[in-house]
Amino acid sequence: MKKGIIIAVAFLMSGMVFSQKMLTRSGEIKFDATVPGATDLVYATNSTVSSIFDKTTGDLEVQAMVKSFKFKLPLMEEHFNENYMESDKLPKASFKGKVLDYDGKSGNYDVEGDLTIHGVTNKVKTKMTFAADGNKLIINGGFNVKLSDYNIAVPALAKKTLAETAKITLKLPMENK
Repeated sequence: MKKGIIIAVAFLMSGMVFSQKMLTRSGEIKFDATVPGATDLVYATNSTVSSIFDKTTGDLEVQAMVKSFKFKLPLMEEHFNENYMESDKLPKASFKGKVLDYDGKSGNYDVEGDLTIHGVTNKVKTKMTFAADGNKLIINGGFNVKLSDYNIAVPALAKKTLAETAKITLKLPMENK
């Protein structure tokens, strides 16, 4: 009898060890705030994004270091970090939310939560695509973000190049933890 109880407890404990959490440290966020028709592209990529997804609860967290966004033009990157994002003072951007009704299958899911940029947090809703690939899960999605909602001012001189709304796209190649 004792042996059976010990085996049952060991079996239950092993289930806790094999978590349903997935993570990445090589996710990608693309930032595009280019005004349509502008000759200068206000476009950057960050390929060192961290994320964790719990398949059981649907909890999704994404974190990016602002200084890791890379622009084609070094001067644009400098302006982004110093003038707009103040990345020395506010070094991180993050999303913390929930995938609604996630059932473990590939497909499109509603995602909602808190998006924090430039020290300001706002509620957001979007759709994301979840594609299972063996032991991996690729999450794709994005947000359209009004810069003024995050206390990021677009000066009059920059309005010909810098849009008031930025498109943020995510690609998160998740692996079991």
